[in-house]
Amino acid sequence: MSAVPVAGAAPERVGMYRWRICAMLLAATTINYIDRQVLGVLAPFLQDEIGWSEIEYGYIVTAFQAAYAIGLLCTGAIIDRFGTRVGYALAISVWSLAAMSHSLAATVVGFMLARFVLGLGEAGNFPAAIKTVAEWFPRRERALATGIFNSGSNIGAIVAPLLVPLIAVSLGWQAAFLFTGALSAAWLVTWLLMYRAPEQHPRLSQAELAHIRSDPPEPTVRVPWAHILRHRQAWTFIAAKFITDPIWWFFLFWLPKFLHSEHGLSLLGLGLPLVAIFVLADVGSIMGGWLAGRFIRMGWSVNRARKSAMLVCALCVVPIVFAAQADNLWVAVALIGLATAGHQGWAANVFTLTSDMFPRHAVASVVGIGGFAGAIGGMMIATFTGFLLHTTGSYLPVFLMAGSAYLIALLVVHLLAPRLEPARLEDKAAT
Repeated sequence: MSAVPVAGAAPERVGMYRWRICAMLLAATTINYIDRQVLGVLAPFLQDEIGWSEIEYGYIVTAFQAAYAIGLLCTGAIIDRFGTRVGYALAISVWSLAAMSHSLAATVVGFMLARFVLGLGEAGNFPAAIKTVAEWFPRRERALATGIFNSGSNIGAIVAPLLVPLIAVSLGWQAAFLFTGALSAAWLVTWLLMYRAPEQHPRLSQAELAHIRSDPPEPTVRVPWAHILRHRQAWTFIAAKFITDPIWWFFLFWLPKFLHSEHGLSLLGLGLPLVAIFVLADVGSIMGGWLAGRFIRMGWSVNRARKSAMLVCALCVVPIVFAAQADNLWVAVALIGLATAGHQGWAANVFTLTSDMFPRHAVASVVGIGGFAGAIGGMMIATFTGFLLHTTGSYLPVFLMAGSAYLIALLVVHLLAPRLEPARLEDKAAT
């Protein structure tokens, strides 16, 4: 059957099974973020229950970040080796068991071990999901499919503070870890029953398979990391991720503790403020990408449009310096929400820098390297924040760092890539 006529046919004749696969990726990403946030939501109360210090909590968070960084370097090769079906199943098996193992932890070391294994497993989600999209969607649909499954990160950040406190208050904190781990296990069973490669799937029509394979063959040239790292454009992205990703990790793991200690919120009381903060983050993610596109449609160069949008997003984070001293809860929530919106808008543009400066066949490698750098930065700030809070008891220095990080990162980006000129990899692409 010819692919071209089918690709041009009406959507209802092509079939929609690929979107069921996309829904599975959305569910996995949502569960991924719920699992990783359970500890952050429960942290203020586990600190009293287990008796850990601020420094020890920093070590617990650092253990997750270290494993996540290692996982980002390793899981892609594992998924390529065993295939998407088995590779994704291995990743979620690890993080499901790790999530439930938190319920057995009774010491700082126990939580560190559970978080480390969780980080290893959860690092496989995005490489596996992106590879699945490449297998199941033609190029013209991949951005939409990726946007859909990636929205699970914000959905998970919103669901966790609503769901986890209810379970913990009703059944105990151990039940919260068991329940979210069970969600992962349920997804795993569904995945193994439902997923096959498109060519092997019994429920996929020939018309939809032809639609999925309607693109010309994609280049498979591999660019070694050593060659990528010779280019300033790569270090532009790496620096941006290293400087600003830690701020997002701080938001995920320390905001519940901040709201509890500074504003006296109970476990159930955390839900609405955290939901408001992460809904604003979702809005910022959309608006940050829209703003750069709007500037380009106005006739601005990509360089000017991208950096102007990044500047607006960076300025949105600056007012967070006042959140540490805000007496009113909702003033603090508004300032933090504006900052999370700024981060997500910033992140949308930073990820786009890779496609601005690198050919498509190198983008995934650049993103992987940058993700590793961001996780390393997150690991460092987790340990530093623990020591800082233990020593000073104040969140002001951390918020000062957050408020200045994005402007510093934008300056570094501009110095390393003043015109966002493309990297020239062609000569070494096959080495």
